[in-house]
Amino acid sequence: MDIEALKTFITLADLKNFTKTAEQHFVVQSTVTNRINEMEKELGKTLFERDKKHVILTSEGEHLLPYAKRIVELQETAAEELSRMQSFTSHLSIGTVNTVYDCHLAPMIINFRKKYPMTSVRVRVGHSNQLLRMLRDDILDICFSFIPIHSPLFLCEPFRTDTLVLVTGKDNEKYPDGVDNDMLQQLTYLYCDYVTSDGTSFLRELFPKRHPFAFEVDNGTKLLPFLIHGDGYSFLPESLVKEQLEQGVLVQVPLKGISLPQIQSFYILNRKNTDQSSIKEWLSLQL
Repeated sequence: MDIEALKTFITLADLKNFTKTAEQHFVVQSTVTNRINEMEKELGKTLFERDKKHVILTSEGEHLLPYAKRIVELQETAAEELSRMQSFTSHLSIGTVNTVYDCHLAPMIINFRKKYPMTSVRVRVGHSNQLLRMLRDDILDICFSFIPIHSPLFLCEPFRTDTLVLVTGKDNEKYPDGVDNDMLQQLTYLYCDYVTSDGTSFLRELFPKRHPFAFEVDNGTKLLPFLIHGDGYSFLPESLVKEQLEQGVLVQVPLKGISLPQIQSFYILNRKNTDQSSIKEWLSLQL
């Protein structure tokens, strides 16, 4: 299947507009139409329902979309690796969740680059499920995830354990004696979720169903400016806010009767790749 057709299919699925898709790919609209028609002819399936106002993926199109993204991603990864081979002796592709990168990985990568300057490093930051899929597809060499893999094909080891703490700005002295679960519901809460090793989204369970949060984001680091300026409260990993707590720009709020699980991260790699030179180099850092 033509890679440009797949890229066009992915863009059209996102934009739902033939004209905008053509503009993004720097082609005329008829080229987009022809690429989609050829895909549908090759597959023997209708991928889009079209009328004058709407472009909607069919169920067959919805089923194809994640596979199309994976094919394009693999092609682009292969091309990038071939290009890097001209300048570096080896390469390492790391996938990591935001919190692990911000709290632990960045200084490790700095040390790695100093020790192995001829190994190129590519880091992809995402969510655990997405990263694990990329690891299975060999797009990633090593993955740092909150969710482990239980398979004899993969090496999966504990990496870091983090404790969640409730923090707010230094001038917020409303609850010096701490908060219980009832008080928690009344806070101006800035929401970023974390998962346990079984994939449970436990912070959401502390609040009533459909609880309206003042602010939501999928990266805890992005909450720091709001908290520092006194805008609400949030549970964040202690390692993420250690510096801010030591500097006194954030304060920790005691908890009364609220029990939180620890956040365990894992490093995971395919056992068949353990002899790869770049992975040996990385593991020599003594994770």
